[in-house]
Amino acid sequence: MGLLGLANSSSLINLNVASSTSSLRPSLPSLFPSLSSFRIQPLSAGNKKFVALVQNLDRNLDKELLSEPMESDKDESQGGLNLGLYPPLDPYDSGFLKVSDLHSIYYEQSGNPSGHPVVFLHGGPGGGTAPSNRRFFDPEFYRIILFDQRGAGKSVPHACLEHNTTWDLVTDIEKLREHLKIPEWQVFGGSWGSTLALTYSQSHPDKVTGLVLRGIFLLRKKEIDWFYEGGAAAIFPDAWEPFRDLIPEDERGSFVNAYSKRLNSADMEIRYAAARAWTKWEMMTAYLIPSEESIKRGDDDMFSLAFARIENHYFINKGFFPSDSYLLDNVDKIRHINTTIVQGRYDVCCPMMSAWDLHKAWPEAEFKIVRDAGHSANERGITAELVAANERLKNIIRNKS
Repeated sequence: MGLLGLANSSSLINLNVASSTSSLRPSLPSLFPSLSSFRIQPLSAGNKKFVALVQNLDRNLDKELLSEPMESDKDESQGGLNLGLYPPLDPYDSGFLKVSDLHSIYYEQSGNPSGHPVVFLHGGPGGGTAPSNRRFFDPEFYRIILFDQRGAGKSVPHACLEHNTTWDLVTDIEKLREHLKIPEWQVFGGSWGSTLALTYSQSHPDKVTGLVLRGIFLLRKKEIDWFYEGGAAAIFPDAWEPFRDLIPEDERGSFVNAYSKRLNSADMEIRYAAARAWTKWEMMTAYLIPSEESIKRGDDDMFSLAFARIENHYFINKGFFPSDSYLLDNVDKIRHINTTIVQGRYDVCCPMMSAWDLHKAWPEAEFKIVRDAGHSANERGITAELVAANERLKNIIRNKS
């Protein structure tokens, strides 16, 4: 981003801009809608009075571009839909559901107990849920259900790979729905959550009232190879090298296999070291502009162990799907479901080729490309589209009743 200087603080401002930033001119009113007009002037390198203001305005521009939407954000171009996260809220119910002789999954409910049910499917696999996940949904309209998949988050046993497959998770979702006495519900999932949402919906299309999908991951070989076998390294070589360097050169023919060996080692220190490296690689690439807060999650051994072990387990086993194109091959089963697909243009973790392939196979689904975002649901543009998608489904349901 170029060097900027603020001439005065009135509604008419002069921006003294280095020549390399003249391309900012069209975007300034949208970044600062309170400004009535602005002028761009060349910046003199010797003009010291702008130095402090330059740095401050650069930081503010980054915040404007990357911060989450305000809770009151609305967009008239989208029919006045709310685009901002809803305020934080606490669950009114939580517990553990025993889904097998070995596994019990944590679940919680928030929002309106009599509202339209929506289930949030977290990423990873192994990522677990967070309180902020509740905020994508209108709590006055939705009965919001979050749960941690087998081995993830608060579910027990932690980081367990035994009896942990995609089809086990699909069964768990149905057991949870039945336990909560929900006839049908809306399904929301991003990244691996989009994989699981597609799989569940294709298995139980009669139980799904609508779908919101983000950062599409179809768990095909080319997607795994892109992210874990060197493709994404071309964009993030600095983040890739620590991930690569944990593995000896003679084992680098398959990083997924090499990490599997270490993530399942009897030596817990070897497990933790591999888990931290695996997790940090993903956290460093999840945002268009890397998030320090996200990267720090790689230092949390409890989180990293579940995240890395379960992800790797699923990837080694090709998602437990019978074919590489399974999810695309079964789109006809869900073609009738109201669906929005949200995809960051510069998503490195789940590159847009997968969302594009799904869009081509399923043109009936609404397809939203966020032009200035990466992978994370917490990036401003992606957050706005996800909330708007829930608002549109809310309006459809209201109009039917």
